[in-house]
Amino acid sequence: MAEKSETSLSFEEALGELEALVEKMEHEELTLEESLQSFERGVQLTRTCQAALKAAEQKVDTLTSQAADARPEPFEPGN
Repeated sequence: MAEKSETSLSFEEALGELEALVEKMEHEELTLEESLQSFERGVQLTRTCQAALKAAEQKVDTLTSQAADARPEPFEPGN
C-alpha cells in the first residue's frame, strides 16, 4: 500500500493503517530494519490520530461551551 503523508490522511485512514501495521508486526517475521521502519511509521500514524482527536475534542468543547445566544463561528483546525 502506498503511504500518504500524515496530513492527507483522515483519522479513519490513519487508524486503519495503524491497525494493519500492528497486525503485521505481531504476526510476521520482520528484519530489524523492517521493524524499525514499521515502528517509525506507527509513531507517525499515532500522532496523526492524536491530532485529529484533539481537533475534534476542541470543536466539541467550543460547541458545548457557547452561550445559548452566542453566534456560531467557523471552525479552523489548529486554533
